Amino acid sequence: EEYAKQLIMEKQLEEPFYLMDRGKLKRRWVQWTSNLPRIVPYYAVKCNNDPGLLDLLISLGAGFDCASEAEVARICAAGGDPSKIVFGSPCKMPCHINYAVDAGVKLTVYDSVGELYKTKKYWPNANLLLRIREDDPNARCQLGSKYGANADEFAELLESAKTLGLNVVGVAFHVGSGASDPHAFYRAVQTASHVFDMGTTYGFKMEVLDVGGGFPGGGTPAGEKQFSEIAMCLNSALDEYFPPSRHVQLIAEPGRFFAENSATLVTNILGNRVRKIYDEDGGVSSNVYEYWIGDGLYGNMNCIMYDHAELNARPLKVVSSGVGDQDLKRSVVFGPSCDGLDTVLHDVKLPELEYGDWLYFPEMGAYTMVAASAFN
Repeated sequence: EEYAKQLIMEKQLEEPFYLMDRGKLKRRWVQWTSNLPRIVPYYAVKCNNDPGLLDLLISLGAGFDCASEAEVARICAAGGDPSKIVFGSPCKMPCHINYAVDAGVKLTVYDSVGELYKTKKYWPNANLLLRIREDDPNARCQLGSKYGANADEFAELLESAKTLGLNVVGVAFHVGSGASDPHAFYRAVQTASHVFDMGTTYGFKMEVLDVGGGFPGGGTPAGEKQFSEIAMCLNSALDEYFPPSRHVQLIAEPGRFFAENSATLVTNILGNRVRKIYDEDGGVSSNVYEYWIGDGLYGNMNCIMYDHAELNARPLKVVSSGVGDQDLKRSVVFGPSCDGLDTVLHDVKLPELEYGDWLYFPEMGAYTMVAASAFN
């Protein structure tokens, strides 16, 4: 917070800005490799494609989960190894497939017969992972309704790949973004082992398991405990169903685990007012302190709508005198657009602030800047 204040004062900043702590990012890498030593992280580029973040992950030896031509291009331009990219979208545009092929990407996923015919036409030499559906019903963002083959579809999808002369090399799953049930990973690994056995009966050399994403991203004690429980459950399942003697390459697609806690959004207060709240008798019952800030739901705070995020605002007093944190006021925080929907915080407690003060939003690195628009 003090560093943010220093930047604001020295550079006379008026626009919102991000601070990225690469030290936190590196510590998350150490935490991953310590808790899940057998699994190579293939970072989900869709979560945050900031060049500084990607450069550091490349230097640490990460692979990457890309879901579009643009993401493949960004990793290749940054010096990433195409052989450590999984094109993780089960439904791809032909022009994106052509780009990935030309870039040297080898690994991708499928979950439908239609995608197999497309792959046969545009990417006949691809190494395929059959994406299966295994959901954590309590995940922050559900994915199973859109992607992942059901159990009664496994045989047809393997048989069709065999008939078309395509190469299935393993299984992928994703229990949902922001998972909370460690046992969902156990169930998914158990199902994946069954599909591995099925694939072997069709003559495929099954050698890659992608355990997807869903790993928590926050640096809070609750988030750390949740990750520890997921790691224990996942390691237990892998030891049981995919021991080292099985010689299976293990990868995952963490996004928010690395990105969320590494970035902080600092945004300016553009304006303020006090609104009176009247009781039934027409008397003033209370005041609401309203603030407009330089970022909102159409910008980096789109995560409120699309990622079900709950934001935590901290005051940065640059103009106001004193701390005043003990005298908290009922407050509303609006984004800068002309749309009433653009309300960032509806009923929060903040000290009284002024135009020229700032708000500080920690843990804003995941599914924020990547989905921001230029509206208004």
